[in-house]
Amino acid sequence: MIGHNRPGIFSEISAVLAEQGCNVMEAHAWSHKDSLACVAFVSDESTSSPINDPNRLASIQDHLGTVLGPDTMDEDGRSARAHMLGADGLTSHPDRRLHQLMFSSKDFDGHPGKACTAFPMLSLDGYKKGRRTVVSVDRCNEKGYSVVNVECVDRPKLMFDTVCTLTDMQFNVFHASVSSRGPFACQEYYIRHRDGHILDTADERCLVVKGVKAAVERRTCEGVKLELCTENNAGLLSYITRVLRENGLTVRQADIAMEGNKMKNTFYVQGISDNKIDMDVVESVRRELDPLPFQVKDDALLSPGQLEGEPAAERNVFCILGLLRSKIESLSWFHLLRVSK
Repeated sequence: MIGHNRPGIFSEISAVLAEQGCNVMEAHAWSHKDSLACVAFVSDESTSSPINDPNRLASIQDHLGTVLGPDTMDEDGRSARAHMLGADGLTSHPDRRLHQLMFSSKDFDGHPGKACTAFPMLSLDGYKKGRRTVVSVDRCNEKGYSVVNVECVDRPKLMFDTVCTLTDMQFNVFHASVSSRGPFACQEYYIRHRDGHILDTADERCLVVKGVKAAVERRTCEGVKLELCTENNAGLLSYITRVLRENGLTVRQADIAMEGNKMKNTFYVQGISDNKIDMDVVESVRRELDPLPFQVKDDALLSPGQLEGEPAAERNVFCILGLLRSKIESLSWFHLLRVSK
């Protein structure tokens, strides 16, 4: 599913699935800017088997489409839609599919034809709320590559997210180097379009900059992390998300999956009105969900204060050293290949 993000939409999706007699076995949802993407694995509530009735599937899809929004293009060329892929339809990893859905909805909020005037290399401007993402595109004329440089906060699956999006944008990666220091990472990719050409125009470079930056930031977890481990009971997800919504919380990201014989529900939530959460609200949710085991966690790599407190000179030195090291590693690799021949 892909649709326009708004407060409470994940709760509405969960309610529709429950009303249609679907038991959610696994679900993953990301929100980025004004887009929400969701992949859900469901079974029939009464039989615990896949739903194969075409009429019923069409009804489920129609109801989900109503929640997601009209299946028409908006002024930016984006659409809301739900797809039924069947028992064997989801051939890619859920995270891979979420990237594809987000990219297809142009969640990066920019595409060829719109002005893009700056391609910052080492600028630290625009790092807010604990995010540090700078993407630039250079040229390697000697080898006939475009070079994509990415500097951001390091985290798990960072390279996976970047390469997935470059692939979705129809690029082949020929060489790459990744380095990290402390909480930060530098990535460098030597790419060509699948038809062999490099990035010649400002529009093409703008699209890559925006697309890669979105890929890095989609998985960034904003808000308070809530965890619940429960039995896999039909309708429970709808109940949990309804309680969150009624307490003024909206789900920014969700991961629901079986762990052994238990269902692990992980939500990142924010306040609907101003993104801030009063801990009294969290306690209210805890009481309402009692006796379900409920945990509040904060596993952010860095708080905004930590980023803002880091000396700018040190951050600049890190990026320069990272890029130099990647250049040296690339040269060493080419030299090793020549010697081995």
